[in-house]
Amino acid sequence: MSGPIQHGGGLAAAAAVYGGEPKDWLDLSTGINPCPPPLPAIADRAWHRLPDRELEFSARTAARGFYRSGDRLPLAVPGTQSAIQLLPRLVEPSRRVAIFSPTYGEYRRAFELAGFAVDPVTSLEEIDARHGMVVVVNPNNPDGRVFRPLELAPLVERLRETNGMLVVDEAFGESCPEMSMAGTAAPHVIVFRSFGKFFGMAGIRLGFVIADESITDRLADWLGPWAVSGPALSIATELFSTDRRVIMDRIDERCAGLDRVLSAHGLKSRGAVGLFALVEDDRVPDLHAHLCRHHILTRKFDYAQNWLRFGLAPDRGSDLRLSKALDLWRAGST
Repeated sequence: MSGPIQHGGGLAAAAAVYGGEPKDWLDLSTGINPCPPPLPAIADRAWHRLPDRELEFSARTAARGFYRSGDRLPLAVPGTQSAIQLLPRLVEPSRRVAIFSPTYGEYRRAFELAGFAVDPVTSLEEIDARHGMVVVVNPNNPDGRVFRPLELAPLVERLRETNGMLVVDEAFGESCPEMSMAGTAAPHVIVFRSFGKFFGMAGIRLGFVIADESITDRLADWLGPWAVSGPALSIATELFSTDRRVIMDRIDERCAGLDRVLSAHGLKSRGAVGLFALVEDDRVPDLHAHLCRHHILTRKFDYAQNWLRFGLAPDRGSDLRLSKALDLWRAGST
């Protein structure tokens, strides 16, 4: 059975080992937009009242337009992690689960804790009739692997024939909207979208599940009433109406800045997804520790000792801070 998984963003833990105040660290360990748009005004009633159906419906309707989900009304959830925890309830206990791997580890953990046999797979050909659910993170975290909708179409049909379900996690989907499955009409396909990553507001804990109404109704029932806060719903409703291109342009600029720094220091990206870049290098353990000594946190992986993921820095000054630390590393200085 899987144990607790280490994620990015552990500034307090890193500071406890390497010193400094968490607020003074440069956090490059997450895949979150470091340049969020201005926080919209939140009506007093969103703070003082329980989130009513009108507020929830407004956010869901805005999400449908933003994610282009057609007739499907996305379900607002308190972060997609909450929906991951519920996925085992949708699968027959006698069936297996396939997860395209390596990827976000909480999927495997959730299914194994629920008693399911999990098959990490790397190709569509490994899926068979035993699998009651297949999980694809697309684009993938952390290596940037992408499946085009046409590539997934045979799998969608195969799962329909075997009464299986496909979960497509598009947490980083804003970087390649043409790959999205959000508009599919297949009743056995579930799409997850993250609000916090693209908009840079992970702290409000908000995500959306795009699926057949028979599925979203069950998830809503399991989550219980008022699962998402009024302020979160209000913020989402407002920001979904903003120009996504403005936000994406800023992300692209920050991505280019990261790429320039990494390339200048001989660090080649193994995969990138707009909000992060994955570096493959045999010197990663030393590099990670060196950056921590300079109070820069990156994301390492216990299953790939030569992988290091870099999130985006918020500005050019932070790019320069990273570059100077890498200069010292190349020079052999601590």
